[in-house]
Amino acid sequence: MSKRLISPSVLAADFGNIQRDIEMLNQSEADYIHIDIMDGVFVPNISFGFSVTSVIQQYATKPLDFHLMIADPNPYLKTCRESGAEVITVHSEGSSHLHRTIHAVKDLGAKAGVALNPHSPVSTLKDIVQDLDLVLIMSVNPGFGGQHFIPNTYKKVKELRAMADSIQPELIIEVDGGVNLDNAKQLYEVGANMLVAGSAVFGTEDPAYTISKLKSV
Repeated sequence: MSKRLISPSVLAADFGNIQRDIEMLNQSEADYIHIDIMDGVFVPNISFGFSVTSVIQQYATKPLDFHLMIADPNPYLKTCRESGAEVITVHSEGSSHLHRTIHAVKDLGAKAGVALNPHSPVSTLKDIVQDLDLVLIMSVNPGFGGQHFIPNTYKKVKELRAMADSIQPELIIEVDGGVNLDNAKQLYEVGANMLVAGSAVFGTEDPAYTISKLKSV
């Protein structure tokens, strides 16, 4: 099995103490810092914009993993990269010219990812998976933290791993939504190798310890 990666979501951090929480992640075993950008159009919520990501970038020493839950990501790709994004993930459902968007991300020097909502089948990626560095499987409906994990996610991850093994074996399969110590082991077993955890990390007494446990279940 490939290396297990953890990308804690700062959506669940304490924004009154954002420097403290980012420095905790810097010192932890986290591999990335996950940043959710929401526009209130593609998803029914608004998170934060680039004035906040610039603060995160100022303090972060771990690479930043941007997840764009926005209706048209293309005008913001360059700004994401300038805000420190090492990974830029866009939604297949929100990109009418997905191939072009993916290569625009790559041209900026970032890793390119595509996210799938719970209702979107893995098969929609069969003609583009060879161009991707990462696929993000949403295990909740996007837009809000703290939701319950959708069990069909296991099947989707397994299907995607089988597809990727013959086309793009280095693909990172990331899972986001309701991830915790109860389901992390099974997600790794079906083929995921990068987990996003928000409230399951920041809602614990010792977030750094929880990150370590998520990597070693």
